[in-house]
Amino acid sequence: MSDWGEIARARLERIAQASEEGPGVTRLPFTSQHREALGIIEGWMHAAGCATHLDAAGTLIGRREGPPGAPTLLIGSHQDSVRHGGAFDGIMGVALGCLALEALGDAALPVAVEILAFADEEGVRFPTALIGPRALAGTLDPAVFEMRDGAGVRLADALAGIGGDAAGAMGLARDPAQVAGYLELHIEQGPVLEAEEAALGVVSAISGIERHKVAVIGEAGHAGTVPMGLRHDALLGAADLVRAVHDLACEHDIRATVGALDVSPNVVNAIPARVDLTIEIRAAEDTARAKAAAALGPIYEAIAARTGTEITREKTYAQAAQACDEALRAGLARAVEAVSGRAPVVLPSGATHDASAMVDLCPVAMLFVRCRGGISHNPAEYASAEDMGQAVDALTEFLRAYQG
Repeated sequence: MSDWGEIARARLERIAQASEEGPGVTRLPFTSQHREALGIIEGWMHAAGCATHLDAAGTLIGRREGPPGAPTLLIGSHQDSVRHGGAFDGIMGVALGCLALEALGDAALPVAVEILAFADEEGVRFPTALIGPRALAGTLDPAVFEMRDGAGVRLADALAGIGGDAAGAMGLARDPAQVAGYLELHIEQGPVLEAEEAALGVVSAISGIERHKVAVIGEAGHAGTVPMGLRHDALLGAADLVRAVHDLACEHDIRATVGALDVSPNVVNAIPARVDLTIEIRAAEDTARAKAAAALGPIYEAIAARTGTEITREKTYAQAAQACDEALRAGLARAVEAVSGRAPVVLPSGATHDASAMVDLCPVAMLFVRCRGGISHNPAEYASAEDMGQAVDALTEFLRAYQG
């Protein structure tokens, strides 16, 4: 009997070498490292009995045929990494999907199955992401192909360099009637499963996101001559706001982060006149996110009054939450329980995934795999062979039981 977890470990160790020099893994889309990875992944797909092709958006697809006229069940994730990232984020889902098909052997399925290795989920090289899934979903904006990376290379030209085609990518939209659903296996990128002592978790929803640009405006002054009670210290107002955002997130059971601050004049002997900062709010339910965002209004007013400052704000981005499909979730839950002997942990995803774009095409579901310390986007990112083996077993069980 094959040790699928050990095979996964060895494969991920090998493909991690398809990386730029430096710590961890740096594999950006449409690069020589991407081309090297495609050759390795194609070998995985062939071992699983799949016919392969690269689509015009740079997605490598391995297809196992089903009964004539049957719809297709999609299983996928992304091949790219952040700079100096880990060896598991994204690519693990591709590897485990291939291994599940390999484990199935010649077992009959009521659907065709495709393994998808998307080119670009991280959005590190170009100021866009999710090109592959958006192309399949029919939501891809052609303007993205004119975007340029830091070296001035157009996305369209970079895509052509690995065999893709910008014009062709705009014609990749699938017929929803021919797609049964999309499954994605991914490391959790958080500490919940480890805390629950569970190898696997079933994702309930992919959190919605909104981002705000905030300015706290005070008045500069001499650090030695203006008494404390007469100051209009913008950084004091910003500090109060950082704490208030943290408390708000705890109160509403959501995630909220002040991730960037820019202080002006930012010198040792002057009272800060202005602080520009960002607030990001994430929640598995849009109503909870909206309620928390609305609660910021009175907080701004109270802090401005208390610190003698003015606070302006602007919402710069919003993405709705996406619930995972109930039927696919239930199937994954049964499979996890069958292989682990315990009811699965159910948890939301706070991160965006390829599934976030695939939801515009078909029902989606996700299975999380425990990662040590909840660490991701870091060379220390790690999932054990044992946990990955259990994930392969769960996906194989899901496919054996799947009725379409």
